[in-house]
Amino acid sequence: MLSPAFYLGLFLLVAPWQENVYKTKREKMVSQQIERRGVKDPVVLKAMRTVNRHEFVPADQIKNAYEDRPLPIGYGQTISQPYIVAYMTEVIKPQSHFKVLEIGTGSGYQAAILSAIVKEVYTIEIVPELGRSATERLTSRYKNVQVKTADGYNGWKEHAPYDAIVVTAAAEHIPPPLIGQLKDGGKMVIPVGSSFLTQMLILVEKKNGSTTSRNLLPVAFVPLTRKKTE
Repeated sequence: MLSPAFYLGLFLLVAPWQENVYKTKREKMVSQQIERRGVKDPVVLKAMRTVNRHEFVPADQIKNAYEDRPLPIGYGQTISQPYIVAYMTEVIKPQSHFKVLEIGTGSGYQAAILSAIVKEVYTIEIVPELGRSATERLTSRYKNVQVKTADGYNGWKEHAPYDAIVVTAAAEHIPPPLIGQLKDGGKMVIPVGSSFLTQMLILVEKKNGSTTSRNLLPVAFVPLTRKKTE
């Protein structure tokens, strides 16, 4: 039997009629799950309608790809609920010239959404198997995305500063290295809190060297894992 990682790395080859089915499901996802909840940015809605979410889930989850919930992608990780992906993208107010850092690549869906809007996306995944499959999936089709397998807590200093940072795993606190790599005038959206307690999605804004933060809404994310030290 083939492993889940194998299925996760597969691209889908689908017939034209299947593409029409998926397009209809994306339209329904956007209208009923996303727009209805208040996401209005037209570039975000366009990206959510364009990117094939079914290409970012394991084979046994394809039938659930456009449902209103997170889905398992292996190794204890998930692909976020479509509404949360759209909401977090809208919160950073993405512009076409932006350079964005994402922490927690997972299957690559959030990075793909960002790549449809901004100029450059740098994304970090700590799980090697997910990092490899996301690299294959993203770099062949999304030319403005770079993937790195590393501890996302430390960010990606080489390409800093960033216009925005999107963190897709819950940290116990806001990592100082990420604040340091955020451009002045930039925004970071990050879930903060224990996986066993209520987590809060927080918007961090940096201006004139100082940062402010405000709570947005309660969420439930997998924890931000760290590289083990000896």
